[in-house]
Amino acid sequence: IHIMQFPLEGLKVLDFSRVLAGPFAGRMLSDLGADVVKIEPPEGDVTRFWGKVIAHLPGYYHQQNAGKRNICIDLRHPDAKALVNALVAEADILIENYRPDVMGRLGIGYEDLSQINPKLIMLSISGFGHDGPESRRAAYAPVIHSEAGLIYRSHQEAALSQTDPDFQDLPLSVADTNASLHGLIGVLSAVILRNQTGLGQHIDIAMIDATIATDDKMHYDLEASGDTGPMRNEIYTLAFSSVLISTDFRLLFKLLIDHGHLTDPSPKGASLEDKIRLRRSAVYQLLQAQTTEAEFDALMRSINVAWGAVRNPSSIRQQATVAHRGSIVDIDDRAGGVRPITQSPYRFSNAKSGVRGPAPHRGEHNDEVLRQWLALPEGKITALADQGVVLSDANDRAKNP
Repeated sequence: IHIMQFPLEGLKVLDFSRVLAGPFAGRMLSDLGADVVKIEPPEGDVTRFWGKVIAHLPGYYHQQNAGKRNICIDLRHPDAKALVNALVAEADILIENYRPDVMGRLGIGYEDLSQINPKLIMLSISGFGHDGPESRRAAYAPVIHSEAGLIYRSHQEAALSQTDPDFQDLPLSVADTNASLHGLIGVLSAVILRNQTGLGQHIDIAMIDATIATDDKMHYDLEASGDTGPMRNEIYTLAFSSVLISTDFRLLFKLLIDHGHLTDPSPKGASLEDKIRLRRSAVYQLLQAQTTEAEFDALMRSINVAWGAVRNPSSIRQQATVAHRGSIVDIDDRAGGVRPITQSPYRFSNAKSGVRGPAPHRGEHNDEVLRQWLALPEGKITALADQGVVLSDANDRAKNP
């Protein structure tokens, strides 16, 4: 009997990153079976301040770091570099998303680390890349949303429907997750190449590059051709819910006519303005007559038009496909119960994937990882803790209960 395994079993990953762009990549590698060790600074990941706290683990930090192990290293300590170098010698992949000059200043940039481990694959994610005029510029996702034109375009499209008159950021950090997913593609490509060459790579992912590359509407802006694209999807508030109808209104009207659900209400010779007003009114009245979701769905199916309920994300677990596929799962909350978390989306025919446990506390696995990765004796591990090279939440709480 063949026993399914995780695709990335055996890969060792050092995750120096924080917030989202790097940690999300590390979370996905863990879900795919890699041994991901988060290297956290003494001050902790800033996301430890965000979200509902259960067992000293806030929700945002928990979602992006579930399944990882954790070592807390003070990289400013004189002896930290030697410890990092020893870990790097055992690692396959290193993830970091500091500003481009930080790792080099600490003496642990790619040029240094590749001398220790020529097979190392290092993923660096930054806002503007490592070699440009803005390489040292601070950047979080909203900065890239602004610089890459997403906020402007969102505002322009909203203005056409006379909604959202002010510029607003997007309601998710898509610049971070795009960079993270493109970084994963780069990392896994480098793993395949390493199997052929025996050598690692340094992958420089700029969030602005990843955002632009993943922007399916960028060509309209580059070629000043926005008027050649489809009309904005429209949302209607009906008796049972608000719904988004995913088609151009002009096509929607034509399909309703062609399938006998409407007759054109505009008289011959009517002005364009009157035609638009009368046709929109007729469509609106037809849609309002659909008093249940089942009736509306039957109408949309009859003309083969896609639609979606405008769902409050707090009810996402009730969405039929989400419930069926287990897109949200409950895992140990480390306080005697469970808490919900997003599941990774990978579904293999003959391999395992998925979140493998809750997020770690800061420094929770200092002893475990240093024994398993480096075979350090207990006395050496204790000395590193006594010297302040490695730290942990458990020790801090013992000192300051």
